[in-house]
Order: sequence, then structure tokens, then C-alpha cells
Amino acid sequence: MKHKVFAYVFFITASAMLISFCSRPKEVLSKKEMEKLLYDIYIAEALIENDYATFDTPEKKEAFIQQVFRKYGVTEAQWDTSLSWYADHIDIYLKINDSVKSRILRQQKDIERQIAQQRSLEQEMKRKNQSPSYIPQLYVFDFMGRGDGFSFRLDTAEISRQINQNNFDFRFDVIGLSQQNLPKLTSMLILEYSDTIIYRTKSITANQTYSMSASKYLPNDTLHQLSGFIHLQDKINLFKGIQIYNISLGKKDNAQQTTKSLSHHESNKQ
Repeated sequence: MKHKVFAYVFFITASAMLISFCSRPKEVLSKKEMEKLLYDIYIAEALIENDYATFDTPEKKEAFIQQVFRKYGVTEAQWDTSLSWYADHIDIYLKINDSVKSRILRQQKDIERQIAQQRSLEQEMKRKNQSPSYIPQLYVFDFMGRGDGFSFRLDTAEISRQINQNNFDFRFDVIGLSQQNLPKLTSMLILEYSDTIIYRTKSITANQTYSMSASKYLPNDTLHQLSGFIHLQDKINLFKGIQIYNISLGKKDNAQQTTKSLSHHESNKQ
């Protein structure tokens, strides 16, 4: 008896699906055809909207859309008929639309990943061609496992040239960290004075701004070498897409406070 009930239910379901399939007119695009065409239509409309110089007339916009139709051998009338039919079968259309949007999002993420890789490569090449004092504004731990961080070192002359105030910060922002699986990501600032070495370190554990404060002068002592680094320990390339940006080494206090600090230092020297 149970087998008969199952067979009956299966027959009813299959029949309903067949009737639904057969009810689609021949001139209406299939789900697969509709999905492919809708994807390209969305892409074309996005290009038209963002490239004003190329598509500056209605005729140029229309010609571009017609190229998409010709790619699939579809007429505008067939497209309109298909849209009308799927509008009457909105549940099917919504599934197609969701699939298309998911594909676009995947494509967008892939493009963003490629851009991040390119930026990382450019920054790394620039860093290698620069002096040891070079500090990048952006550093990406990219998807190809290229680079485990960066370092910098300023001597007395570079400190004098680049840092014009007593108090300053090594500052940067972080994005791309996952709280479920945190990497061993560390930053350090090393301040070498004539008689003292000071180490300032921070573990990077959240997507936020980080800052380490420092001074050019201590009582009866002067900073003569400044170095630092941001390092990711990731031998198996597990952590991808982490970005360090807005990296800077510069002013902490306002100009008035800086002037007072420098004046105080000069008076002590005298």
C-alpha cells in the first residue's frame, strides 16, 4: 500500500512539473538561456551607467544592448516576451535573478582580489627599489602568499628630515581579519637612543586603527635610529586578503605643543 501511495505522489509531482515545463511558449527563453542573457544585460547596463564618455547618446546605449542580444541570437521582441512571461511566473524569475546576482557578486569579489594582488605586488616592488627608510601607505598580505610583511629603518639624517616634531606616532589601519581564526600578526617600533633602546610592540587582533607613540628626545638623550616592522607568521598561506593601510609615521601633537617641546629641548642644550 505504501509503495502505491509513493508511486501516486511521484506521478502527480512529475506530471505537475511536466505541465509547468510544457506551458512555457516556445518563443520564451528557457531558464538557462534567461539566466545567461540576464547576466550580460546587467553587466552591459552597469558599463553604460559608469562610462559616460563612451555611451553619451541613447543611440549608443541601445546599440550596445543590441550587441548583447545578437550574442545570444535573441531579438528584442523575444526578450520582451520572455520578461513578460517570467513576470507572470515571478517565483521562477526570482530564482533566476538570485542566481545572476550571486554570480555577479562572485565575479566582483574575484576582481577585488585581483586588484588587491596587483596593489600588493606594486607596493612590494616599490619597497624593494626604495631605501630601507621607505614605508608603504598600503600593504596587502595577498592571496598568492607573496610577502610576510614589511620593515623600515631611519638613521639620524632621515629622522631629522622626516620627523619635524618631538612627539610622533607610527599609525596604521587594519581590515580583513576574521575573529574566528586570528593570525599571529605583530607590529613593533624600535627606538635607539645614545644610551637606551626602547621596544614598543602591538599584537594586531582586530580590524581597527593602531598607534604607537614615540619621542625624538629623552632627558639628556637623542634618538639616532628608528626602525619598525609589521610581520605575519603564516607559513601555509592560511590568512589571505589582510590589508594594512593609512600607514604613516608622523605628527602626534599639535603645532603649538611641538614648538614647546622643541624649544624646551633647545634650552636644555644651551
